[in-house]
Amino acid sequence: MVKVGWYKPTMTDVAAISNTAPAALVRALEERAFNAWPAHQTVFHRGWVFRLSGGYTKRANSVNALVPGAPFDGVREAAAALYARHGLPAVFRISPLAPAEADQELADAGYQHFDPSLVLHRPLAPGAVPRPDGSTVVSSSPSPAWLEGFAAANGVAAHHRSILNAIAHPVGYALQHDAQGRAVGFGLAVLERGAVGLYDLAVAPEHRGSGRGRALVQALLHWGAEAGASSAYLQVRAQNTPALRLYESMGFKTAYGYHYRVPG
Repeated sequence: MVKVGWYKPTMTDVAAISNTAPAALVRALEERAFNAWPAHQTVFHRGWVFRLSGGYTKRANSVNALVPGAPFDGVREAAAALYARHGLPAVFRISPLAPAEADQELADAGYQHFDPSLVLHRPLAPGAVPRPDGSTVVSSSPSPAWLEGFAAANGVAAHHRSILNAIAHPVGYALQHDAQGRAVGFGLAVLERGAVGLYDLAVAPEHRGSGRGRALVQALLHWGAEAGASSAYLQVRAQNTPALRLYESMGFKTAYGYHYRVPG
């Protein structure tokens, strides 16, 4: 297992994190994230990947570096032309794989710094994940209650179903109910190459702060460990202090950060 020189950010300055994970680990996590949330269309361009999904989510509609230090000359113009053809803005997601000149060129061209986020990572040693408390059920396919509740909790339309159907690797769909049987917690996990990625964790607003988020994460980690995962990862907005505190208390550490550049 790759050892990483972790840097633990303060809660007041997480956006200023330095990227310390080895390039091999960054690329492995980036590849898994692309596969876990597949775009409807993918175009490869000189070490970069242009992802298009009709504008649904930034992850699936952004330009990403795929090869460490891939040259950026001409990429901005090519992306702008391609996305314009599809009626979309050219949004760039800047990870440690992107060269420094890419971020600077985009800034000089008026692209705004947006949504700084962190990728967190932790090992999953055998027996290290406690058995879930029973409040969360993880299924291999999304139930109607999961689909409806997930869409409502995340404020998205049914368009997300096509992306879910396109996920090629094993998926665990987590669903929580309250005492009255109402669906109040949702999330999904994707297993690939011994790592389980956690995505789109959401708890109904009136139930937040009651331990449901922890139970949700624990259930998905247990699902991944039982399926053979030896590590776990997730993405979180850098300003989401409550989520960062929860994940850090559950053994996650910061691997690297990324941000978006959007047209001004």
